[in-house]
Amino acid sequence: DTERLAGVLEHSLGMKPVTSKDEDADVVVFNTCTIRDHAEQKVYDALGPYAAQKRSGKKKDMALIVTGCVAQQEGEKLLRRVPEVDVVIGPQYVPHLKNVLESVEWGHQIVATSPMIHQEDFSKPIRGHSVKAWVNVIYGCNEHCTYCVVPAVRGMEQSRTMESLLDECLDLAKDGFKEVTLLGQNIDAYGRDMSPKRTFADLLHYLNDNIPDDMIIRYVTSHPRYFSDRVIDAVATLDKVCECFHMPFQAGDDEVLKNMRRGYTHDSYMRIIQKIRSKAPDASICGDVIVGFPGETEAQFERTLELMEKVKFDNLNTFAYSTRPNTEAALWENQVPEDVKAARLQKVQKLAVEHGLERSSRYVGRTVRVLVEDGNPRNPEQVMGRTRQGRQVFFDGKLEDLKGKYADVEITEARTWSLVGQLA
Repeated sequence: DTERLAGVLEHSLGMKPVTSKDEDADVVVFNTCTIRDHAEQKVYDALGPYAAQKRSGKKKDMALIVTGCVAQQEGEKLLRRVPEVDVVIGPQYVPHLKNVLESVEWGHQIVATSPMIHQEDFSKPIRGHSVKAWVNVIYGCNEHCTYCVVPAVRGMEQSRTMESLLDECLDLAKDGFKEVTLLGQNIDAYGRDMSPKRTFADLLHYLNDNIPDDMIIRYVTSHPRYFSDRVIDAVATLDKVCECFHMPFQAGDDEVLKNMRRGYTHDSYMRIIQKIRSKAPDASICGDVIVGFPGETEAQFERTLELMEKVKFDNLNTFAYSTRPNTEAALWENQVPEDVKAARLQKVQKLAVEHGLERSSRYVGRTVRVLVEDGNPRNPEQVMGRTRQGRQVFFDGKLEDLKGKYADVEITEARTWSLVGQLA
C-alpha cells in the first residue's frame, strides 16, 4: 500500500518526498495498520503534532491524510476526534487519491471507506527495493475468523487477473528486479471469485512459464482450510517458485481452533505438513501462532506446544491475543489474564528459537545459491542474500559488485534465524 501511495503522489501528482521532518510538507500521509493492539491510539498520538500545527496556523495549508486499515475502521469517527484531518480513505481508494486531493483544494473534507470493487491500478508504485518487489494478487478476505479485523477493513476477496499479474512481473523484470513476492491475506482463495474460476496453483504455473529465467517467486500467506495438493506439487516442481510454505496454524487445540472459526483441526493441519515433507523435504515451513485466545486452558495451550514439536517451524511469528474492534472474540467474557498470556508467549518463543536453530543447522557444509539483496547493516564487509527456503545468508563481498546477482555460498555457521558462509 505504501508503494502504491508513493506512486500516485509522485507519478500522478508530481510530488516529491521531503528529506527530513523539518521541511515543510504540502501533504502528510499516515498509512495505517490495525492488526496489533492499540493501533488506533498510536495513530491518534502521531496525528497530534500535525493537527496542532494546522490549528495554530503554522501549516494551515498542509493536507493531512489518513489511509489504510485504521482509516477504514474509524471512518468519520476519526474526523470527529481530529477535525484537522482532511482525508480519511480506505485502502481500496488509493488509486483515486488524485481526485480526492482536488476536492481538498476546494475546502472539502473527504471520508471514503465504503466497500467498492477493486479496479486495476495502473499507477506505477514507488518500490522500496531495487531487487525484490511485492505484487498483490488478491485483496480482502472472506473468512471472518473471530479474532481478526481484516475482513472489516480490507473488504471481500477480489482477485486480479493472471494477465495483469504477469504484466506487472514482466515490467518489474525490465526494471531489473529479480524476485517477486505474491501477496494475499488468504492467497489460496485466489481465483474463486473469478468466472471461469482459477486457482493459486494455476497462477503459479502461469507465472513460472512466462517470467524470465533469472526471476524467482515467493508468496504469502496460505490458509490451511483451502491449501491444496496442487500448490504443494507446484512448489516442489516449478523451477522459479521458492520452496517455502507460510502456513499459519494459530493454535494446536481443536476446540480453540473451532472458537477461532479456522475451519481445520490439529490432525488435518499435520496431514498438510506431512504431504509437504513428503513432496518437498527440504522446503521451509513457517507459521503464525496466537496464545491466550479467550477460554484457552493450560491443557489446550499444551496442544500448541505439541504441534510445534511435531512440525519444528523454520520461522514462527508469535502473538499474544489482543482484542480488536469489530471482532466477535473481543466481546467474550472468558478473556485470559495478561500475565498468563505473557507466560505462554515466552514459552512458544523459547521453543521457536530452539527449532529455528535446529532448522538452520541442516545447511552447514552445504553450498546454496542466494540472490544478493543488501549489505549486512552490522558488518560493512558483508552482503546478505536468502536461500530459496528464505533463510538469510551473510558472507564477505562488495554490495556494489553483487547486488541483484546470484551467488553460490558455502555455509560455515548456523544461527537461529540466519546463516554465515563464504563464496564457493
